[in-house]
Amino acid sequence: SISISITMPSSAIPPNPRKPRDVVVVSAVRTPLTRARKGGLAKVPPSTLLSTALAGCLTKGSNSSSNNNNIIDPADVNDICIGNVLCPTDAMVARMAALAVPIPHTTPLHTSNRQCSSGLQAVANIANAISSGQIDIGIGGGVESMTANPMTKMPMPDVDWDVMKGCRESMDCLIPMGMTSENVTKKYGLTRMELDEFAAKSHSKAARARELGLFNDEIVPVGEVKQDDGIRPGTTVESLSKLKPVFDPTGGSTTAGNSSQMTDGAAAVLLMTREEAEKRKLSILGVWRGYVVKGVPPKIMGIGPAVAIPAAVERAGLSLKDIDVFEINEAFASQAYWCVRELGIDEEKVNPYGGAIALGHPLGCTGARQVATMLHHMNRTGKRFGVVSMCIGTGAGAAAVFEVEQRMPSL
Repeated sequence: SISISITMPSSAIPPNPRKPRDVVVVSAVRTPLTRARKGGLAKVPPSTLLSTALAGCLTKGSNSSSNNNNIIDPADVNDICIGNVLCPTDAMVARMAALAVPIPHTTPLHTSNRQCSSGLQAVANIANAISSGQIDIGIGGGVESMTANPMTKMPMPDVDWDVMKGCRESMDCLIPMGMTSENVTKKYGLTRMELDEFAAKSHSKAARARELGLFNDEIVPVGEVKQDDGIRPGTTVESLSKLKPVFDPTGGSTTAGNSSQMTDGAAAVLLMTREEAEKRKLSILGVWRGYVVKGVPPKIMGIGPAVAIPAAVERAGLSLKDIDVFEINEAFASQAYWCVRELGIDEEKVNPYGGAIALGHPLGCTGARQVATMLHHMNRTGKRFGVVSMCIGTGAGAAAVFEVEQRMPSL
């Protein structure tokens, strides 16, 4: 169609060869994202959030007409990896949730904690296992209940403090995330107005997407909860400007309004080889094209995407101008805005349905949630290349590249 040809500048790049062992996504879903302690899922345990997402990715394929029948036999899933940051018994919770779907005990499971990129790392672990030939089918996902496991109750690390105090960067890992946001703001000369404008746009885009039903393809309800509840329609720069800085009350610019929300939610992504997808006649949502993690100074951890994105894009054989959509986690408006500005990305390509400032940031879930949101958007709008990226607490950035292929004409 005309709309697709207009919105696909990367179409000038020749099609990649379609190989049997290509890693492809055939389903990507998430639960609604709701406010921690106050939202619709506050009383729902993380096991239920995760089992809902896992069941959803097995039933909600891009070519399925019903949500009641599995698109593949759960017994065919060779491995599962789940990202989680805050739950002290994450491996046990995740295994129990998978068995309750039910996914048979013959399908193993492991968890991953790479801070805010845990959900994306889980997807990468499964993609890499498929790419290496270790497995053919797997699920990568993430879960976080920031109601059940609030960040405020995280224990101090058990380390040799006499040694750690001799290393400045080791001690910088203890800087509260909000203060790392202030460090970015001060280092790069960002203004409160810029941060509030970025935050207001996040709510505006998310509110519009929810109103138009653009999240429906990716959301699997949890009981009667069917929609995100952290989005605030009508949020303006003026209303945000009235909020006081939280971490630096006298000279700061990071507020509750231009930071990500504490949130409950889960997401799951079903990946397999192209050969397996074609054998099952499953439509392909996207093709995995690569993943990179890069370290940065802990005290300005938020700059991570600006380092990881160029490296991931280059590794995929592309340039930044070839990318049609960027899903960059909005841990804080400061770091997300600066990364977009530093890389010279067209803001129209960034978080078209809003980001974590409006939707929330359930730490272990976010990366997988971003994959679901981005791939459904790209399929809906005819975009070809997309990047999912986020900063990582203690100092890093992660980025993954996906491709949505043009549909082959029916013979």
